[in-house]
Amino acid sequence: MPLREILLTLPNRPGTLAGVARILAEKRVNLAAISVDSTTGKGRVHLIAGDPDRATRLLSEAGYAVEVREMLAVRLEDRAGSFLQVLDALAKARVNIQSVVILVAREGNQPLVALSANDLAKARKVLERAGFASRLSVEGHSNDELIAAAPSIPFESVGLHL
Repeated sequence: MPLREILLTLPNRPGTLAGVARILAEKRVNLAAISVDSTTGKGRVHLIAGDPDRATRLLSEAGYAVEVREMLAVRLEDRAGSFLQVLDALAKARVNIQSVVILVAREGNQPLVALSANDLAKARKVLERAGFASRLSVEGHSNDELIAAAPSIPFESVGLHL
């Protein structure tokens, strides 16, 4: 099963994100990444959960409107400018990025970033040819396998366990 992110649009007010965190924490849903941004009145939350089906079900049952989007894990060199090479390769191929999330997991000693794009199949081909696609994405690993790949961090305590 491919890597997937969960997207929520929430009211931008105190305690709203805590409500989401409480639901996931009570059911011990682990996260590999979270990203939050807001504008006047609305906040957008991106989650990469160990069990996205379960997290989606729990959040939907709690009344949240949930969107799920497939992502691709990208392996980077741990140096300035390495992500620029990924962006340049995708721009040259006319692939538009929709979201980017830095992951807890690494592949060997290389950091991993997940991204979604308007044409994920094309993005995958471009990044595989350029040597950026993570083995986790190429082999079709799931979210829980990605979290389990986090080095020296037990599955139950990735650090983003809300």
